Amino acid sequence: MSHIQFTHSERISFATLLRAGMINADCARELGKDRSAIGREIGLNKDDDGIYRAGHAHARAMARRKAGKHASQKIANDRKLRRHIIRKLKHHWSPEQIAGRLKLAHKATIVSHETIYVWIYEARPHLKKYLRCTKGQYRRKRGTKAREDTRDRAKVKRIDERPTAVDLRSRIGDWEGDTVIGGEKTARIVTNVDRYSGYGFGDLMHIVSALIMHETLEKRFAAIPRRKRHTYTYDNGTELGEDDAGLEQKIRMDVYRAYPYHSWERGTNENWNGLLREFFPKKMCFATLTQADVDRAVALINHRPRKRLGYLTPYEVFVLGKVPPGREKVICCDSR
Repeated sequence: MSHIQFTHSERISFATLLRAGMINADCARELGKDRSAIGREIGLNKDDDGIYRAGHAHARAMARRKAGKHASQKIANDRKLRRHIIRKLKHHWSPEQIAGRLKLAHKATIVSHETIYVWIYEARPHLKKYLRCTKGQYRRKRGTKAREDTRDRAKVKRIDERPTAVDLRSRIGDWEGDTVIGGEKTARIVTNVDRYSGYGFGDLMHIVSALIMHETLEKRFAAIPRRKRHTYTYDNGTELGEDDAGLEQKIRMDVYRAYPYHSWERGTNENWNGLLREFFPKKMCFATLTQADVDRAVALINHRPRKRLGYLTPYEVFVLGKVPPGREKVICCDSR
């Protein structure tokens, strides 16, 4: 779970979940936050009337942060110290190593590593790339790393466990999924594409959570014939949550996960996302986007001839059942 401070987009999502009537524990799970962080956020940033509003909450948090910057001013006001820290960071020293070395040389604490971190994140965020961990702090609650890895492996089926037919693209019904993120980071388009035909779908989500994702996928795949649903492969992102077994029951497919940072393992979906980006480029905000806009773009993609299909369209192969030249008749039946 994340223990870092709330971002503006997270506060918007949090306020939306509260308005929907969700309790703190459910909000914490959906946002990937510790339950205590949820309570603390409400206590610190709610309005005087007791209602949590994202805009006011963010303004209050920023005001407190600005008031608490005094510690990092020591670095900001000392050019020599500042240049020393930047130089060592670029040599891949950690803030703790920099602070410790200064203390060793001067026989006294010159600056703490916490202050260096604050200065980097608040004043020089471009230096974060020199930190070994750029995703914020986390706390391991119990058990060893080996035990955690074992538990994680037990929860999911990995992509290399899929049936051979999936890799061979020998049938309709093996799906790959992902999300295309809008410029505001909160809205996304959930994309799903069939490996054999390249036929895809896009579902616009202005708020993303595991619960909403599962409901969206359940509704989408319920409209697809059972004979065209065999496997579903997703990346290692957190949007899908951890309940793969529950998702399997909802969409009636075996769910597999790609390995972290192995986007090429879902090449069909990555390629389809690239086609969708022609209509909704990176950094484009999805706030004013409608599902009708997405549907129009998806229709254009699904009716576009593909070289690998002998210039048939994905629609002709998936919906009309046409067989691409040089391929045997596709198998659509449930093989399990």
